[in-house]
This record gives sequence, C-alpha cells and structure tokens, in this order.
Amino acid sequence: MNVQAVSVEHLSKSYGDTVAVRDVSFEVERGEVFALLGPNGAGKTTTVEILEGFRDRSGGRVQTLGVDPADRSTQRWLRTQIGVVLQELAVEPYYTVRQVLSRNAGYYPSPRPVDEVIELIGLSEKANDRIKKLSGGQQRRVDVGLGIMGNPEVLFLDEPTIGFDPSGRRETWELIKRLSSVGTTVLLTTHYMDEVEALADRVAVLFGQGVVATGTPSSIGGRDLGAVTIRFKLPEGVTLDELPVPAQPVEDGHVEIHTEDEITVLHDLTGWALAGSHPLQGLSVLRVSLEDIYLGLTQGESQERDDRDSERVGGTGPR
Repeated sequence: MNVQAVSVEHLSKSYGDTVAVRDVSFEVERGEVFALLGPNGAGKTTTVEILEGFRDRSGGRVQTLGVDPADRSTQRWLRTQIGVVLQELAVEPYYTVRQVLSRNAGYYPSPRPVDEVIELIGLSEKANDRIKKLSGGQQRRVDVGLGIMGNPEVLFLDEPTIGFDPSGRRETWELIKRLSSVGTTVLLTTHYMDEVEALADRVAVLFGQGVVATGTPSSIGGRDLGAVTIRFKLPEGVTLDELPVPAQPVEDGHVEIHTEDEITVLHDLTGWALAGSHPLQGLSVLRVSLEDIYLGLTQGESQERDDRDSERVGGTGPR
C-alpha cells in the first residue's frame, strides 16, 4: 500500500482559550515539495511541530509516514525517518563543516556518507572551513545537511530562507530542488510567494489558524481560470483600430487586451501578425499573480471574520 508521506484531517491545537490551529486538513504525497503558505501567526510552525511529534494536538487525526507522530511506541522510529531544519540551529562556529556533519552522523543507524552529504549541499570546497567563516547561505546549507544526514524520507523546513539576501535564497532553493530530485519529500513553511512558485508542487494557504485554499501554485484560488491580460508593443505604423481584437494603450507604446478567451484571441492576434509581418515585441500573457490570490483569500477571510464578530456584538447580544 502506498502510504502518503503526511496526512492531516481536522487538526486542531489550543492553549486554554487561545486557538493556535483550527480544523486544518491536507495531504502530502511521497516525493513532492509541499508548502504551507501564510503570515506569521497563521499556525504553520505549530502544524509542522505536531507532524514531527514535538507537540501534542488537541484534536483531529495526523499521520506522518503512516504512523501517529504522538504515538510513543513509534516515535523513536519516526525520528530516524524524518529530517527537521528549524529557522535557526545552534551549530558550533569553530567546528568545520566536515566535523559537524561527521558528529551528527553518529546519531543515526544508517546515515548518509558524510562526503555524499557535503557534495549534495554543494559545500565540497568548504568542507574543511569553520562554520563561522561561511556565508549565511552556506551556513543554511549546513543546517540542511544536518537535516538530511539520517537519509530521511520526509524533510521539514521551517521558513528556510527567512532573513536571507537574494543570493542566499537562490542557493537554498537550488538545494531544495536537488533534494527533491533524488526522491526526498519536502514540507516547507514560508510566507514568500516567489518561494512557493519556485519550489512547490502543491500549496496550502493558512490564515486565521485554518486552511483557506489548497492546490498547485498555478491553479490555487482559480488562478488558472478567468481573465488574462495579453500585452505587447504596438507594431510601428499600426493603429489600434487595425488590430484584429480590441486593445487599450498603456505606457511605453504597449497595449493590453483583457480577455477570458485567451486561445481565440491569441490565435486571431498571432495569425494577423504573421500574415502582415507585424512584430509583436514583448508579447506576454499575464494571469492574476499568486500574491493577488493570496491577498484575496486572506483579506476575504479577515473581512468575513470581522462581519461575524460584528454580528455577535450586535443589538441582540451574545448567543
């Protein structure tokens, strides 16, 4: 039986009257990169800590690699099958990369070879350098190296690039892609839209301690449906009236066409351009951005919650 890497059904977690997670459900297939996207305080870290077995849940059903992470009888086995990379790890600054990884290899029954890990995280040339001399991005690679030393089936990454400069973020992205390419299941938390688009096969958006949408980055929230904007530079000597479809002028001599029938419009437009030898410089088809979808999901949920709260404190009093 092909057991999913992660299965979450109606997960909840409360601390007294404070709700950290409410009714969260999603699944992660083996071998995919799955992202939990949401603002700070949305419940991402709490959810992941429950999946890792480091925090108890208040309700719902959770399985990681087919077992309940809260089950003490399987916790030791589960710890050997998962890798955990927190936002910050305390790594001895005066140890070399090889020393840090070699020490941690001793914690696992069947660790990956140290040299293989060093190569996988792209630090072969820095293997004998002390941690304190590495860049932020390189130190993060060491963190990931520690997380994969036990050859885990599932790797949890909590905000893997928070606080990084653009170069460090790209380095970490490439490392995550490399791990995914060799079959490691990756579950990461983030609040960066570009990170989700660059890495994730699928994503769940968390807001208000619950899931408000799930899907692929290209389709979530109906992103792959609805209107698109077709944009290009108006060919020299051509007027708007001569175009085969209505268009609106924008800046720098460009025009835009807004349509829900992109295939027909593109067929008519490119056919006209080819027949008349009209160059369509900068031709692009733009859909609503992931950020727009995200803001629509979270702001909409926030407004609905405000409306419900207003009803509770209305003239009829509490019910």
